[in-house]
Amino acid sequence: VIAAVSPLFEEWLERRHGVLTYRLTQVLTGHGSFGRFLFRIRREETTGCRHCVDHPEDTVEHTVAVCPAWAEHRRVLRDVIGDGDLSRPALVQAMMRSEREWDAVSSFCEAVMLAKEEAERVRERSSSRPSRRRRHSGRRGSRDDLRPP
Repeated sequence: VIAAVSPLFEEWLERRHGVLTYRLTQVLTGHGSFGRFLFRIRREETTGCRHCVDHPEDTVEHTVAVCPAWAEHRRVLRDVIGDGDLSRPALVQAMMRSEREWDAVSSFCEAVMLAKEEAERVRERSSSRPSRRRRHSGRRGSRDDLRPP
């Protein structure tokens, strides 16, 4: 997360809005249900996007800005933050501008990453090969731990 927010680090620390959620963190770090990451940690056999016909490399950038599977979520996001750049630095800048924009980015990340995670679980259940996923029990921490002061 630090790499994603480093250009605005002081503002990030002093912000008075926004909760850093698990799925928002996945998008900011690239450590989530992205083909490139899952391939790197040996949970997928390819880096390709499972939601695209031609299977381009599935990265944060592809998921947020390009993948047609998330076009409606992207339209809702753009209605709030504008039609510009959807890179991680641009998303962080939007999040810092206002609580409304933070919420739009966070809602996009929650909806898209939840759908990607569910699709990943379905693939794992229907696969004939043994799961490479190590399951963790319990929650990953309290949301209250991540609220700004």
